[in-house]
Amino acid sequence: MDIQGKVFIVTGAASGLGEGTARMLAGAGAKVVLADVQAERGEAIAKELGGVFVKCDVTSAADAETVVNTATGLGKLMGLVNCAGIAPAARTVGKEGGHSLDLFSKVISVNLVGSFNMIRVAATAMSKNEPEATGERGVLISTASVAAYDGQIGQAAYAASKGGIVGMTLPIARDLARSGIRNMTIAPGIFGTPMLFGMPKEVQDALAANVPFPSRLGTPTDYAKLVRQIIENDMLNGEVIRLDGAIRLAPK
Repeated sequence: MDIQGKVFIVTGAASGLGEGTARMLAGAGAKVVLADVQAERGEAIAKELGGVFVKCDVTSAADAETVVNTATGLGKLMGLVNCAGIAPAARTVGKEGGHSLDLFSKVISVNLVGSFNMIRVAATAMSKNEPEATGERGVLISTASVAAYDGQIGQAAYAASKGGIVGMTLPIARDLARSGIRNMTIAPGIFGTPMLFGMPKEVQDALAANVPFPSRLGTPTDYAKLVRQIIENDMLNGEVIRLDGAIRLAPK
């Protein structure tokens, strides 16, 4: 798929992996719709990139429709990259008692249900596209985490949400194959994003040192490079790619 001139939606585009992806796509000549709950930051990035910002709660059906309608109004919607997510930590039973059920439900709702919400609406619009020469009508990319496989202490909710994204990758690809729409997932390891930068510096350094090679934090640029390869290589479908420097997470 040629990125130039096509329309792409990026959720969580106001920071971190989403911002890095939006910058890559704009640099490659795409028309980018940046979707996020952080309006001020999102609008500033969209203005800088010549894109369009839409305030969006990914768990909202109405917000998803607004984002996709905005995208199709700009041209041929050919891609969605789901980067919106949250990562609170809580033990199943902690010092304050049992894990909050509301917190568990919120993490599942934002990370898993929100990703599927955006996928179902974007894929509906893509299915109406005139196919490319390859027969392709679009590509969907979601963000899981190595925590889906190596969830650490305090990550029951987060790991469950990301495990759900891993689990739905292949069936969605199979569902959409007849429409010429691909579905892929990236499972990042330890990345330098606002979520991680909220941790103490010594914790960040320790996490980076645990990455076999390269022994550093991943960057939004690393993630965006893989997004571009997935978009451009139409044999990539129905798979989860770990982007982690060979790390396997310890219990804590």
